[in-house]
Amino acid sequence: MGKPTGFIEFTRELPLKRAPQERVNDYREFVERFTEPQLNQQSARCMDCGVPFCHNGCPLGNIIPEFNDAVYRKSWKEAYDILASTNNFPEFTGRICPAPCESACVLGINQPPITIEEIEKHIIEIAFDKGFVKPRQPNLRTGKKIAVVGSGPAGLAAAAQLNYAGHTITVFERDDAPGGLLRYGIPDFKLEKWVIDRRIRLMEEEGITFKCNANVGVNISIGDLLREFQSIVLAGGSTVPRNLDIPGRELKGVYFAMEFLKQQNKRVSKLAVGAEDIFATGKNVVVIGGGDTGSDCVGTSNRQKATSVTQFELLPKPPDSRTNYMPWPSFPMVLKTTSSHEEGAQRHWAVATKEFMGDGKGNLKALKIVDLEWKITQDGKPAQFVEVAGSEREIPCELAFLAMGFLHPQHDGLINELNVELDERGNVKAGERFYQTNIQKIFTAGDMRRGQSLVVWAISEGRECARKVDEYLTGSSILETKDQSLIAL
Repeated sequence: MGKPTGFIEFTRELPLKRAPQERVNDYREFVERFTEPQLNQQSARCMDCGVPFCHNGCPLGNIIPEFNDAVYRKSWKEAYDILASTNNFPEFTGRICPAPCESACVLGINQPPITIEEIEKHIIEIAFDKGFVKPRQPNLRTGKKIAVVGSGPAGLAAAAQLNYAGHTITVFERDDAPGGLLRYGIPDFKLEKWVIDRRIRLMEEEGITFKCNANVGVNISIGDLLREFQSIVLAGGSTVPRNLDIPGRELKGVYFAMEFLKQQNKRVSKLAVGAEDIFATGKNVVVIGGGDTGSDCVGTSNRQKATSVTQFELLPKPPDSRTNYMPWPSFPMVLKTTSSHEEGAQRHWAVATKEFMGDGKGNLKALKIVDLEWKITQDGKPAQFVEVAGSEREIPCELAFLAMGFLHPQHDGLINELNVELDERGNVKAGERFYQTNIQKIFTAGDMRRGQSLVVWAISEGRECARKVDEYLTGSSILETKDQSLIAL
């Protein structure tokens, strides 16, 4: 425990951000680093609880009190070693994870929780600065070859762990660069792409091969993969977006959120974006969907100088703090105001879009919307809604983004040709204990298996899946599970 009275002396503090009116003029990250005294104080707040619920709140099982103590003592190599023992990519989670560990922090019962996510980011960046992060070479190669399909966080984690186990790994990515959603779904102002490139270079130095523009089932033969590799890990993510099939859906100006976000990420990287440019400049933008993807559309639209940005959510407005129906340490479904919202947006809850309205020339000009009244169940959850009589109206809109989540992985091509079994939601079916599909040598992890989820869950799944692949190929595994990492410390 860093300082026994730290949680009494200091309160939660976050790093400074560049002002909204300044940061909307570029796509760079805008969160500054803690000063040395701030970092020391924030790590001192950790109470080293007898039962550290933060471990359970984190899907990776990060060993949080121990690395907080090391940060307090400025033992940076120790802090990095502890963090890296459970998390392959702290530079990603430290930037874009919603930090369920903080929701489970014991201090959060009656005070603001520890700034775990920020401390994690500082550990890994200081480790890179001090040269602690080096290629991790396996002691012995097994001669077994494994294909990982998809280079998002789940695929990268599986590839890294299996490489540590001594197998020869090839990662296939259908886009022009590795990273999956990290590269072309998360805006640069949240995660600059040099962060991904730095990690990919390290993994290549460790012996992992990346093949891009390699769409398995399209320009890469599935049969070749089955013959060449002793095992295949499917980690392609959940990529089919939820549609809004209402009148006017075909109008120009209605797009899936990821079409918009991917284009802008490519522009920032000075890459070609395709045939049709999607710009919010000078337009009334409406984002349909209240989650993180919707928030990313808000931030990107503000940077493109939209005339107005409005975000709709079908559900009622969440409470500002925990209620009796979401006690600690459960993850609280409370109101979330992101950095993009700070930059400017009108937010509306319990609103349904009934029609996309055109200008007679095939272009979107307005939305027809209606307010909803929700019936709340005894456990505080919204269950049914009815439209509020007389609330139907039209609002001007030249650009609408559908950000309502994702249904399941793409079935055309790889999944259909492999004929792997799917679950009732359309995800690749594989049990959480084994990650093995109905085809013995094929495994799956991440959103492709569990459905749309968090980056921290994707990394966790990739790590756990890697262990099962290693056991399948060799009969045992040197790779630690989440629980074994905790015991080792």
